[in-house]
Amino acid sequence: MDKIYDMIIIGGGPSGYTAAMYASRGGLTVLLIEKMSPGGQMGLTGDIDNYPGFPEGVDGFTLGMNMQAGAERFGAETVYGEVISVDFTDKIKKVVTDSGEYLSKTAVIATGASPRKLGLSDEERLTGKGVHYCAHCDGRFYKDKTVIVVGGGNSAAQDALYLSRLAKKVYLVHRRDTLRATKIYHDPLMQAENVEFLWNSAVTALHSEKRLNAVNVRDLQSGEEQTLEADGLFVSIGREPATELFKEDLHLNGAGYIVADETTRTNIDGVFAAGDVREKALRQVVTAVADGAVAAHFAEEYINENF
Repeated sequence: MDKIYDMIIIGGGPSGYTAAMYASRGGLTVLLIEKMSPGGQMGLTGDIDNYPGFPEGVDGFTLGMNMQAGAERFGAETVYGEVISVDFTDKIKKVVTDSGEYLSKTAVIATGASPRKLGLSDEERLTGKGVHYCAHCDGRFYKDKTVIVVGGGNSAAQDALYLSRLAKKVYLVHRRDTLRATKIYHDPLMQAENVEFLWNSAVTALHSEKRLNAVNVRDLQSGEEQTLEADGLFVSIGREPATELFKEDLHLNGAGYIVADETTRTNIDGVFAAGDVREKALRQVVTAVADGAVAAHFAEEYINENF
């Protein structure tokens, strides 16, 4: 295509559509490329209770569609397709999709990150029906119930602590004999009367009728297996950033996230990273939309100085 946009955004989650809204409202020409549907991971979340302005909560799909409508109201364009390659070497950036090529003065990477899964049979089918990947999103459904948290890092420890204040019983299943989480989480977890640790263990099977009702847990040392009745399973074994396309061009940290500070600038002039794909301390919808606004601001600044 001969048209050169002011901004191309790759990814239609909350950070992407916030960047699109801010940039287009500021008079920039904006194209957003989304592979599936508006909202990204947020769009797969049933109820979001921790996004300001919705006292009764809001489902992620509706919020994603509203974010898209807000950006398009100011002139942002959306195209659906999969990005095949990018070329950020020149001043004008090129993005190639399965439906065509697009040119832009700036690019915002907002491809997000997906939770790592256990890889068990029926895990996909039971997602949202007892199997979850975000305790702060879905923990409220398990007040006075029994839940299992899988993992041993900071996220798993945070999830177990959070759920211990809601659930009747919390099992923390970890493959090692000690937590990898920082020491600050150890004492509060050990002191929580309703938290039970299952060390050197792994979840090996899910049981259900319409919803999850039990899991198999195997002792990795003895090989013994037990069945635990549970209302919910929270998988917290890390996330996988969608950065494969950019690993040759952008600086990534050891976990694969794009290295970009609070300005969202990357190591390439005119390329920004926003939302869960960026190296950051907290990944929530509210922090993603903040990134989108910041990326739009610094992209506009870059255009004003360079074009």
